[in-house]
Amino acid sequence: MPNNRFAVLTDAAIDLLAELGMRGLTHRAVDSRAALPQGTTSAYFRTRKALIEAVVRRIADLDRQDLPDGAETAPAIAAVLDHWMSGARNRTLARYACLLEATHHPELRTILRHGDASRAQARAMLAAIGVSNPQQAGDHLVACIDGLLFDRLIGAGARTAPPPGTEANRADLAVAITTILHAFSGTAATPDASS
Repeated sequence: MPNNRFAVLTDAAIDLLAELGMRGLTHRAVDSRAALPQGTTSAYFRTRKALIEAVVRRIADLDRQDLPDGAETAPAIAAVLDHWMSGARNRTLARYACLLEATHHPELRTILRHGDASRAQARAMLAAIGVSNPQQAGDHLVACIDGLLFDRLIGAGARTAPPPGTEANRADLAVAITTILHAFSGTAATPDASS
């Protein structure tokens, strides 16, 4: 378990969000999950908004650590998505819970800026391969990949796709991502998913 209070509290909140949804996220529940004295979470995050913003910041920091640096191939992206569906499943579920909460509470819309890093990385990757309008294409690429993740984690795709955390899942994701990347680059997809 992380040794700093911010990480301990936000990791406990992430697990609560994944298991119980937004209704399960209370200061008292975070204290209990983190095995800390009652009032600890409130001392660090005075309001529910502050707690949610801290959770999103923690999720974004952990997600950034997972993103490949300079090796944005279909298999590398597939490995990240597979991790987000298996080892980091709670984090991914918590991310979606926070995003949905922001649709109902405009004061939380600032949490959306934490998606900027993946969009910037996608734009740079597409610019490097000569895609016209990499700004727009990068945003669309992230939306497509996020949709794939959502479908595989909690959508209908969860019923038919290979189990998360398996080589079969990573290979299947790589094929899907290869197809998406080739659609954006204007080249024909190859069945081996090696690009």
